[in-house]
Amino acid sequence: MEITRHGTVITTNGNPTALGEKLPAFTVTDAKGQPVKTSDLSHRLTLISVVPDINTRVCSISTKNFNQDMDEFDDVDFYTISTNTPQEQQSWCAAENVTKMQLLSDQNANFGKAMGLFVADNHTDARSVWIIDGTGTVKYRELITEQTHEPDYTSALAYLEAHQA
Repeated sequence: MEITRHGTVITTNGNPTALGEKLPAFTVTDAKGQPVKTSDLSHRLTLISVVPDINTRVCSISTKNFNQDMDEFDDVDFYTISTNTPQEQQSWCAAENVTKMQLLSDQNANFGKAMGLFVADNHTDARSVWIIDGTGTVKYRELITEQTHEPDYTSALAYLEAHQA
């Protein structure tokens, strides 16, 4: 898939998972260095915000925005996935006082490659928002084509409001 970063065309490793499809098999790492697999994220309605680098402005803003909205959704899991290391993510959370949103590391690009989001040129995953149901089926997705843009928070949260248990 072609996307842009500051107007420069870059390409992901494939076509992103489509609406109605199951998430592919992947493994990411939690803050404690433990593996988290696709099946670990597929228990209930789940929002996954994918950011290229947690230490950049837009990635930081979007993660903080979703972190603030979590209180409205008791029956929804929220995750941010980036290619930063778990240590970088923990440092960012501490500095930004983000305590609710769980960050998962895709430093090995397993998630990005499986989802068709991996950008080899800069070893990041393309900014996107995914909502899956309890079976791991993609019910909502937003592929942000210009990587310096923020996601459409309103649409993602409206989907959650309409579909939470």
